[in-house]
Amino acid sequence: MPYSTISYTTKDHVAAITLNRPEAGNRLNLELAQELAEVCRRINRDEAVYVVILSGAGDKAFCEGGEVEKSVKFCSAAVAAIEKPVIAAINGDALGPGLELALSCDIRLAADKARLGFPEVAKGLIPAEGGTQRLPRIVGRGKALEMILTAETITASEALEIGLVSKIVPRKELLAEAEALARDIAAKGPIAIRFIKEAVNKGLDLTLEQGLRLEADLYFLLHTTADRTEGITAFLEKRKPKFKGE
Repeated sequence: MPYSTISYTTKDHVAAITLNRPEAGNRLNLELAQELAEVCRRINRDEAVYVVILSGAGDKAFCEGGEVEKSVKFCSAAVAAIEKPVIAAINGDALGPGLELALSCDIRLAADKARLGFPEVAKGLIPAEGGTQRLPRIVGRGKALEMILTAETITASEALEIGLVSKIVPRKELLAEAEALARDIAAKGPIAIRFIKEAVNKGLDLTLEQGLRLEADLYFLLHTTADRTEGITAFLEKRKPKFKGE
């Protein structure tokens, strides 16, 4: 299916979504929101996709914001609902709704010149789709409040220091780095990959006891899969496993 505001490709169990409005700073609008939501549903239906990379077209912006408030919520919710791990390759500025989109991903890599921030309060607004909730879970309450209340824009180096991104890469090397990480993850058991994401993300909203129970349930479910048998067999035979997601 052709898309107008995003590009979508798949290769070797890795899907790549690129926000494709570079002339507009890859800002979110209603058309992009609808296409992004459709491709996210498509990814969840596609058993051949194990890992996803989300990035922006061009050299300047990952996503500089949104044009319609409804579309902003649509986008972040769609990405957060992807059941497979999502890597944000933040190739440029991620501001306001753009940063919320990055926060909806599971792992964040940033180009060395990228800037990140929530400018909403300077306009009398607050982050509208998870910024006030996801940011403190990642960087801590104090730093999150400082960033949001001051509308501070931080550099990629500062984002790395506070744990907002896990790695900084020169812009020209960013996608290659994200692809290498995605391939490394995709080489593992796809069912285990999904279960790990579920255990970690859901566990953050549970008590430790509840989280341990969820982890145990998922662990025992894995024992019923062919992939678990293949993993053990490959280990004993000293070869690479051939997982099928079954």
